[in-house]
Amino acid sequence: MQSLVAGCYDYRLVYGYSFMITEHPMTSQERRAVGSLALLYCFRMLGLFMVLPLLALYADDLAGVSPTAIGLALGIYGLSQAVLQIPLGWLSDRVGRKPVIVGGLLVFALGSVVAASADSIYGIIAGRALQGAGAIASTVMALVADLTRDEQRTKAMAMVGMSIGMSFAVALILGPAIATAGGLAAVFWFTAGLSLVGILIVLLLVPNPQRGQRHDDVGLRSDLVWRSLGNADLLRLNFGVFCLHFILMACFLVLPQYLRDVAGLDRDSHWQVYLPALLLSIIGMVPLMILAERKGKLREVFLLAITLVLGALVMMGSASAPVLLYLGLWIFFIGFNYLEATLPSLVSKAVFAGGKGTALGVFSTCQFLGAFAGGALGGALLEYGGTQALFAICLGLGVLWWLFSLPGFARANQVTAQAGD
Repeated sequence: MQSLVAGCYDYRLVYGYSFMITEHPMTSQERRAVGSLALLYCFRMLGLFMVLPLLALYADDLAGVSPTAIGLALGIYGLSQAVLQIPLGWLSDRVGRKPVIVGGLLVFALGSVVAASADSIYGIIAGRALQGAGAIASTVMALVADLTRDEQRTKAMAMVGMSIGMSFAVALILGPAIATAGGLAAVFWFTAGLSLVGILIVLLLVPNPQRGQRHDDVGLRSDLVWRSLGNADLLRLNFGVFCLHFILMACFLVLPQYLRDVAGLDRDSHWQVYLPALLLSIIGMVPLMILAERKGKLREVFLLAITLVLGALVMMGSASAPVLLYLGLWIFFIGFNYLEATLPSLVSKAVFAGGKGTALGVFSTCQFLGAFAGGALGGALLEYGGTQALFAICLGLGVLWWLFSLPGFARANQVTAQAGD
């Protein structure tokens, strides 16, 4: 954690999110609101992420299975998220945050039940699409804004954002453990239970907000969408998060099988690889964060992180020995975790005045579309071109992202320099 004291303000970097801690701490109600909503967000994303290391291994028991269908099942939630998150955010402005969140969690629970009861891959696809249709991310962030003061809001957003990284790490470990005990259906029943617990959190723990509030830092404004899409710096970041999640989803189509076939691990033991790889990746992130924030090498480190992802793809795609696969997985998580944490911060720095909520809404939509494309297109590539075609497309997309990122960071560097003055 980096600390730069400037007057009465303390700027810190936690998991890639820059925020400001004022001399006045959060009130007890703000802590309660942010803590409960972060837990809710964690449960929601945990339910989506747990299937990633499992579906390619456990889908053999389902009717109609194929690499294309598995990829679609992995990524379809991203399509329904991308389509519905902004409309549901607008709906919450009219009918209230809590009704939309509770409704979204009920839809998520229904999708989990459909997937848990499925005896074919098409049932899993339908269930995952319904899970994604409970698109409450933007509404949760709007509720965070409703329940916090302006001076505490960026810190609150960062705390909720950190729960995404935590849920991803927990999902890669908890998912295989639950599947070992009860199979793939048990994972979906567990996620249905999480969504019901989430409803209790909303109803019993989250304070009621005032109606009719509007915040520039959350929520998409229709009159600013085209301006956001026409901003070159934001366009690079939107393309970047699309590429990152395309690569993530595509990789999880083949990584579980590589751990089984190359490393000789049965599917019940894969968590023993994911756990140390994720923990060690956090250690690997530290020097990158120090170089970027303390040494002012933001652009260079960002490009280095993309390079790490590209190098990891080469190592994993050509791995003929377990040690190369493990090393590639560790390097991949270093680059992925750094980029996943840094990209939203860069959006906040690059955005024009009053457009933060709109820019982040477009950014999230691109992220979900990347997850959908990586699963759906990745599955088709795997079925008709094999693993080498899959890795080749991921490498090509990553190289294009690296080249596209070269002219960026002017606005982000300016904001970082101002924060350090």
